[in-house]
Amino acid sequence: MAHHTEAENKTSLKEFKAAVNMSAKELQSWLDTEESKSVGMKEHEGDESTGHESGRQIVKLLHKQEADYTEEDYGQVRRVISYIHRHSAQRPSSDIEHSRWRYSLKNWGHDPLKN
Repeated sequence: MAHHTEAENKTSLKEFKAAVNMSAKELQSWLDTEESKSVGMKEHEGDESTGHESGRQIVKLLHKQEADYTEEDYGQVRRVISYIHRHSAQRPSSDIEHSRWRYSLKNWGHDPLKN
């Protein structure tokens, strides 16, 4: 794993906090819904999706003190930023409130309908 400087980690954390607009509590409640479990890539039927697993990791990160973040945590932070930016760019033109697109983003801690 590439080692990042403290400055790079700080920048990543800032982007993470800007991208993740759901609180740990909101995200945890969302992850318990059927809609949350209905979307995302799964290796096998019945498995947890990548996004749902990521959501659980994001909840942990949001509860963690910044000073306690490990290099692995920063790796997750960067994956989250990358996913949210990439997926946000694919916004559908149709109604998004009940779209799989929005549900997937919410699994990664970002609600596109939230200001």
